[in-house]
Amino acid sequence: MIKTDWLRGCATALVTPFKLDGAVDEEALRRLIERQIVGGVRLLVPCGTTGESATMTEEEDQRVIAITVEVARGRARVIAGTGSNSTVDAIRYSQAARSLGVDGVMLVAPYYNKPTQEGLYAHFRAVAEAVQDLPVIIYNVPGRTGCNIAAQTTLRLAREVPNIVGIKEASGDFAQIMTILRERPNGFRVFSGDDSLALPLIALGADGLISVVSNEVPDLTSRMIDMALAGDWAAARQMHYRLLPLMEANFMESSPGPVKAALAMMGLIEERYRLPLVPVQEKTKARLREILTELGALKGVSHGAS
Repeated sequence: MIKTDWLRGCATALVTPFKLDGAVDEEALRRLIERQIVGGVRLLVPCGTTGESATMTEEEDQRVIAITVEVARGRARVIAGTGSNSTVDAIRYSQAARSLGVDGVMLVAPYYNKPTQEGLYAHFRAVAEAVQDLPVIIYNVPGRTGCNIAAQTTLRLAREVPNIVGIKEASGDFAQIMTILRERPNGFRVFSGDDSLALPLIALGADGLISVVSNEVPDLTSRMIDMALAGDWAAARQMHYRLLPLMEANFMESSPGPVKAALAMMGLIEERYRLPLVPVQEKTKARLREILTELGALKGVSHGAS
């Protein structure tokens, strides 16, 4: 297995800001990335679900990844979302990301196809073997893909494919995740894919969080994860409950709708989406505004909430 001592802690699944004309807002993206790094986040994940990659072109994906690598410039690691429900496309996206200088790639389970467990194994193995020198994280989010990566499939990949080094687990299935944690080979990383489950999963042995809420409050989220990994459970638990209302509000409607609305309230991006996503309802915005005010996140946002 590839050595990945750096693959630990709080990672942010970055939103992709758009302009009024629908184009990627590159300047806003640069500001968001800088804010993440200033806030203590050392792992950046562009072009995932939160980044609306499903409605972005291949060229836009590569541009967003290139900007993330450029702005991070050795201060943070970049793990690009390069998954697809087409294995051939996922290979091409992953090879392109490697050429742009990423530190790793993240592959979502193939959506819509509903492959068998053998099909999932073959898919991930084929992509990983096409980028053998690059760390690969698989991403299990059955609520989005309609397809669950079973624990034994994850463990088989972890044992048999040297550069498959971790999983982002967003199934919400504690029994499944605990099986992976208990039986994984040394060095295989497990990240929570759900903000609200990060603290209990780290208590069970997980290595960190790939987060939505850290888009809004990178410093608070990274601090919570660092405290949990250091075993400072009282402080981490206090921060968890402080952030829990925002974690929950971010999923009142389809993500990244609420988090983009929040970032727009904070003056960090324009509230623009790609159809079929549409702006969130006023009641959702009202709840977000209330929570952000309580957190102090609507004041002095350039370096994150404090």
